[in-house]
Amino acid sequence: MDHTDSIDAWDDGLIARRVNETTGGDQYAVLDSRTTTPQTVAPLVYDSGLRSRLEALRELVGLSRTRLDSRTLARAGRVLDEASARRRLSGQHTVVAIAGATGSGKSQLFNALAGVAISETGLRRPTTAAPIACSWSDGAANLIERLGIPPRLRRRPLPTAGDAESPLRGLVLIDLPDHDSAAVQHREHVDRILGLVDAVIWVVDPEKYADAVLHERYLRPMAAHAEVMFVVLNQVDRLPGEAAEQVLDDLRRLLDEDGIALGEFGEPGTTVLALSALTGEGVGELRESLGQFVAERTAPARRISADVDIAAARLRPVYATRRRTGLSEQAREEFSDRLADAVGATAAGEAAERAWLRNANRACGTPWLRLWRWYQDRGEPTTGRLSGRTQADEEATARQRVETAVRTVAERASAGLPAPWAQAVREAAARGSQGLPEALDELSVRAGVPTGRPPRPGWWPMAVLAQASMTILQFLGGLWLLGQIVQIMSPNLGVPVLLMIIGIVGGPLIEWSCRMAARGPARRYGLEAERRLREAAAGCGRARVLDPVAAELLRYREVREQYGRVVGVGR
Repeated sequence: MDHTDSIDAWDDGLIARRVNETTGGDQYAVLDSRTTTPQTVAPLVYDSGLRSRLEALRELVGLSRTRLDSRTLARAGRVLDEASARRRLSGQHTVVAIAGATGSGKSQLFNALAGVAISETGLRRPTTAAPIACSWSDGAANLIERLGIPPRLRRRPLPTAGDAESPLRGLVLIDLPDHDSAAVQHREHVDRILGLVDAVIWVVDPEKYADAVLHERYLRPMAAHAEVMFVVLNQVDRLPGEAAEQVLDDLRRLLDEDGIALGEFGEPGTTVLALSALTGEGVGELRESLGQFVAERTAPARRISADVDIAAARLRPVYATRRRTGLSEQAREEFSDRLADAVGATAAGEAAERAWLRNANRACGTPWLRLWRWYQDRGEPTTGRLSGRTQADEEATARQRVETAVRTVAERASAGLPAPWAQAVREAAARGSQGLPEALDELSVRAGVPTGRPPRPGWWPMAVLAQASMTILQFLGGLWLLGQIVQIMSPNLGVPVLLMIIGIVGGPLIEWSCRMAARGPARRYGLEAERRLREAAAGCGRARVLDPVAAELLRYREVREQYGRVVGVGR
C-alpha cells in the first residue's frame, strides 16, 4: 500500500498527513479539522432495563425538586445529562482512557497498543501535558470532541492490510496526563475525562501500585465501575523471578479491599493483567482482552448503569428506610380523640344528656317541685355561666391541646422517614394547624348542644296526664276536707284523706318512674350530640392536618417506588 492509498483509506472527512517524530520517524495519522464532512454513525441504544432505570431516575429527580436541595440532586442530574449526551453519539465506538501515575509507563503502553509512537515518552516528568486521542475507525469525531480534545491532539494509527478487520476496530484510546501531576491543570483534565469515557485502563508500576492517592481518590470511589475497568501492572520486566506474581497477588488484594469485583473466573469484573510495555510482554494479551471488550459494544451502557448505581447509592439516605412509614388507624383515632377533647365533645354530650333530663323533669315532675325549682333559679345571683377569666383559661387549655395533638400526629407520621421527607410532613402539619383552634371553636358552637328543647318520646303525654291526675286528686281531697271543715259537706275523713295520699305519693312516684325511664333516651341523646361534635372535629382535623400529611406521605411513597426502579428492585 503506497502513501496516498493509506491516507485515503483512513480519511474520516478530515485531512490526514504523515508526521515524522524526532524520536525516530514513527508514523501515525494526524487529524485536521480544516474540512468537515458529516459523519453518519448509529447512535447508542440502551437496553430496556437501563432505559427504565433512567426514566425512573428522571421522574425521581422531578418529584424531589421541591423537597431536596439542588446539591443533593446534582449527581443524579449529571448522570441523566451524560446518559442523554452519550446516547446521541456513536454506539459503534468505545472510548477507553489510559490513566496512571507519573512514571507508570502509561504513554509507553498507549504507544504499544497503537503500534506506533504517538504519545511522547521520556524521563521528563510529567511527560503527557494534555490528553491525546487515538481512534481505530471512522465516525468518532463527535465522541472525541465531547472530551474537549482539540484536533491537533487527535491521532490514528496508520492503516495496514486487512485493518477493516482489526480486533481494536471501534476503539477510541485516550492517553491522559498523570493523575498525580504537580500541575493542577493536568489533574483537572484527568478528573473531567474520567467522568466521560466508557472505560478506564489503570496503569500501575511495582513501586506505586499501593499508592494511597490512587486507591482512595480513584479506585475506591469507582468500585461500581469494575466491569469497565482494567488494572495493568506495568514494568514487570523489572521484577526478578516470582516477584511479579507476588506483586500481582498483592495488587488483587488491595483491589478487593477497595470493593472492586475482579473478573478472574468468568464473572463480570475488573481485568487484572501484568505486562511490560517496554519489552512487549503481556501486551498482546491486553490487546486481545481489549479487542473482545470493544467488540461487545456494551461498555457505554455498563458505564452509565454503574453511574446510576453510584447516584442511587448516594441518594439512598434521603429515600430509603427500613421502618414502616405512614399513619396507622390508631394514630388517626388518637388525633381525633385529642381534637374532640379540645372542643369538649364529652362535656357537650353530658350537657345534652342533662338538658334532656331537665326537660323530662319539667314535663313529668310534680307542680310543687317545679315551683320550688323555679323559685331557686330565680333567687340565684348568677346566670350559671363561667366567668370571663375561666373562659379564657379554658380557651388557652383547648389551644394547647390542639397544638399537642398536631405535634403528636406529625411526629408519628414522620417517624422513620428520611430527614427531608420527615421535615416536609411536619411542615404540612404545621401549616394545617394554623387557624385550627379558631375553626374548632366555631365548630363547637355550630355542632354543640342543639338549641331548643330536646325531642319528646311518645310516652311523655301519658306521664304528663298521670301527673295531672295526681294533682287533681290532691286538689279534690283538699277541697273535700275544706268543705267538711266549713260544714258544707258531711263529715267523712277516709275518702278525702285517701285521695290526698294517693295524689301526694303518686306524683313523686310518677316523677321517679319517668326519671328512670328517661335515662336511656337521655343517654342516647347525649351520645348522639357527642358523636356529632366528634365527627365534626375529626372532619376539620382531617381536612386541615391529616389530608396534607397523607399527601406528603403519598408523595414519599411515589418517590420511594421510583427509587426502587432506579436501584433495580425486581430486575
